[in-house]
Parts: sequence; structure tokens; C-alpha cells
Amino acid sequence: MTVGSEMRTGGGDLTLSASPLALDEQTRLLADLVEVMTRDIPSLGHILGIIDRRLSDPCGMTAATVFTLDPDDGSLRPAATIGSPAGDDLRIAGRVFRVSAGAPPVQVGDRTAIRLRIGGQTVGVLVLTGTALEHLRPETAAGTALQVAATLQVLSAEVHQQFTTRANATIRSLFEEGSTATSVEAAGMLLAKATGEAFRTEYAAVHLIGPDNTIQYVGGVGLNEDVSARLRGNLLGKLATDSPVWKAMMATNGPVLVGDATQGEFRHGGFVETLQLRSFLSMPLLSAAGPVGVVMCGDSSGPRAWTSRDQTLARQVAMEGALIVDSARMRQQEQMHVAELTRQAYHDALTGLPNRTHLLDRAEREVEIAMATGGRIALLLLDLDGFKRVNDTVGHHAGDALLQAVGQRLQAAVRDNDVVARLGGDEFAILLTRNPDETSAAAIAGRIHERLRQPYDIDGGKVHVGASIGIALFPSDADDMATLMRGADAAMYEVKRRGGGVRLAG
Repeated sequence: MTVGSEMRTGGGDLTLSASPLALDEQTRLLADLVEVMTRDIPSLGHILGIIDRRLSDPCGMTAATVFTLDPDDGSLRPAATIGSPAGDDLRIAGRVFRVSAGAPPVQVGDRTAIRLRIGGQTVGVLVLTGTALEHLRPETAAGTALQVAATLQVLSAEVHQQFTTRANATIRSLFEEGSTATSVEAAGMLLAKATGEAFRTEYAAVHLIGPDNTIQYVGGVGLNEDVSARLRGNLLGKLATDSPVWKAMMATNGPVLVGDATQGEFRHGGFVETLQLRSFLSMPLLSAAGPVGVVMCGDSSGPRAWTSRDQTLARQVAMEGALIVDSARMRQQEQMHVAELTRQAYHDALTGLPNRTHLLDRAEREVEIAMATGGRIALLLLDLDGFKRVNDTVGHHAGDALLQAVGQRLQAAVRDNDVVARLGGDEFAILLTRNPDETSAAAIAGRIHERLRQPYDIDGGKVHVGASIGIALFPSDADDMATLMRGADAAMYEVKRRGGGVRLAG
């Protein structure tokens, strides 16, 4: 065939101003595409490279872009480009949907938009830019479109498989690890870590709110201490409802995915501004009782085209995350309740000091240690002198206040490792550890005696009481805790009969 000759096709007459070289290059293009598809799954960049090499001479091609079609929302997104395409290629690509699926490619100026179909479904659009695209044969366009569509389909299936695997791993990890989170903060950090890994973002962060919608906890993944401190300073105590992102999530009752953060409005000092995010997704944690917080992940490197798959996974993670936080909150409250019951069982309700049970448990351990190491311990039993007079003359409320003040003075008079306990009524005990001898135990008891004799300011008046203190040492006065207690008790009552003071057992 020579230049200016005619070639008849099944679809009608097509007049080509093409040379034998042009026909040969287009034939080679189809052969190259078939060959590369049989060897491996090529990249879109590789496919565009072949198209560029074979069509640059016969069709004057200068650029090409492949747009993928999102099957859920019908949007087109650029997937691969070669050359320098025009800025409105997306608009040209959209024109193919104004004509029937079997219509010829759409030509606008120096560009041609070719629908990419396979298996009866449109998967994208190929936009070619060139000075002589009128020389592109229909069969070349159709064959090229089929090969590009096949590549898109294979790559899409691979991406979908990878995404599904990653999504399943994320949900499974959240379920397994979330079931062991013992605090709301631990659950929040687990969510932030899992979210960042699921969406492969640079940063991930979480904030949790209280019943009044104030932010009570802020944490993140990939943040240095300076950034973390700034976030805490900017957000703790602030109302979550003041955030534009929060309002957007509440309006849709679901995740918000932002591809270009330069186009939106965000909280001053919040995640987006502090981390300088260019793209992010934000997921509300909505429990049955209401919002409990938000998880956000994003990148500072540039915009990102979020997909419908990302939207679906975000909703799944948000639902699972809310359950994890709720469960962790219940476990935390249960632990706090158990801890409070334990504290009540081992502490005096009035003074907050350890009670008799706590003292005996601790003393038994200290006796075992002393026996094993050859050390000593001392037990001081103390009874207030004049306490009944305060109760009878000033009132029981004054007596309670006096007991609390006595407890505070006793705690201030001993070392951290020693134990001050209230045994009941106006009777107290002090367990001295760290190997005390008679001299040091008597000196401590003397200081306590003098300190307790100082006046107390109760209900605006001065109250005076004294103390009787008995001391027994292990192992010199006793070889077990019961004997030690009896020795200290006998010494205390002996000195009390003498009018108060300090007395050693024996």
C-alpha cells in the first residue's frame, strides 16, 4: 500500500496517508504488546514505553496517560503517564462516556481518548497526545486498548488481593491484640499503629475523649517527642467538637478521606497542621454510648488518591476500633474497681493508712527476710493518751480529724520503706525495717512521741494528746510475728500505766 491508497475494513472505508513503515510500526506495536503479555505481567509504564516507541514516528505521539475507573464511584484517576500530557487530559478522558461503549475513540485536537474494556466492562481510558494520531488504525487502537485493559485487570486483581490480605491481617491483629488491651490509652495506641500499617502512611495518631467531649489522651506513631509534646499541649483539654474534621466525620457518621489537605480547613495546632499532612484519613470511634475518639493517619510527602477500598477498610477499622476501646475501657474500670476493693480491704477508711491485715501481711514477709538474712525488724505499738477526752468534750467529728492528723504526723516521721498502720480506735502501729537496733528504734519512737505531743488545730481550737509507745524487736524479743506483737503490746500497756512515754519490751 502506498501513501494515499485506501484500505477497506469491516467497519467501512478508512483512508490512510501512511507509508509502509507506518503500517509496519503499528503491526509491531501489537506484536510487542502480545509478546510482553505472554512473558510476564508488565507494568503500565512498560506498556506505555512500548506504545511510545512504536507510535512516535507514524503518529507523532508525544505523550500518553492511562486513567483507571473506580467501579464504585465512577471516578477516573491517573495511573501511569509518559511524556508531557496536557493538563485537561482527565476532561478529554471523560468524553468517552458520552458515546456508546463500541464507538470509535474520541478525538479532540491533538488527543485521542480510547475506552479500555475487557470482559464487557470498562476499566479505564487511554489518552494519547500526538501530531498525527489520525494515522492510528482502528485495529491498532482496539488491540492496544485490549492489552492495556488486560494489564489493568491483572494489576487491579493483584492490588485487590494485596489489599484484601492486608485488610484481613489488620482486622485480625486488632481483634487479637485488642482483646488484651487493659487501658483505653493502650487500645488507642494499638489502633494508631494498626491504622498506619494498614494504609501504609507516614504518621498515625489517636485522641480519646471523655463524656464531656474534651480530649483526654493524645498519642501517635512515627512522632518524635517534640512533636508529641506539641500535640498534647495543643489538644489536651480542648473540645473535640471544635475540630472541622470532627464535624465532617459526625456529619457523615463515618471516615473522612482527604486527598489534598491544602484545600481544607483544619484545627489550629491539630494533627493536620502540626504534622504538616498533605493527605490523610480520619476515622471516628463510635461506641454504643457515643463517640470515644478519633484515629487519623496520613502523609506529609504529597497528595494521595484514596479509593473506595480505602473507604471500606476505614469503616471496618473504625467499627473494630470502637469495640476495642470500649472493651479496654470496661477492663480498665474493672481493674480500678478491683484495685479499690483491694485498697479498702487493706487500708483504713478514715485515715487511708494500711490496716491490721496489711500490717500483718507485710510483717510476715519482713520476718521471713530477716530470718534468711540475719537482719532485724522493730514493731512499735502506739496508743493515744487523752483521745477519749477529745471525743467527749469536742465531739466525734473532732476525734476523727485528730486521728487523721496523727496518721499524717506518723507517716512524716518514718522512712518510705517503713509501714504506718491504724489498728483500730486510737491505736496505731509502726513497722521499722532496714535492720533497726534497740537504740535506733527507741530514738525513732522518742521523736514520734515528741511530735505527737505538739498541739493540733482542730475546728479552730488547739487540741493536745500524748502517746504511749511499746517497742519489740525481732529476733531479740521474739522469733515470730505473733510473739513480736504481744511483746510490743505488753510494753505499750506497761508504759501507759506509768502515764505515757516510750518503753522497750523485756
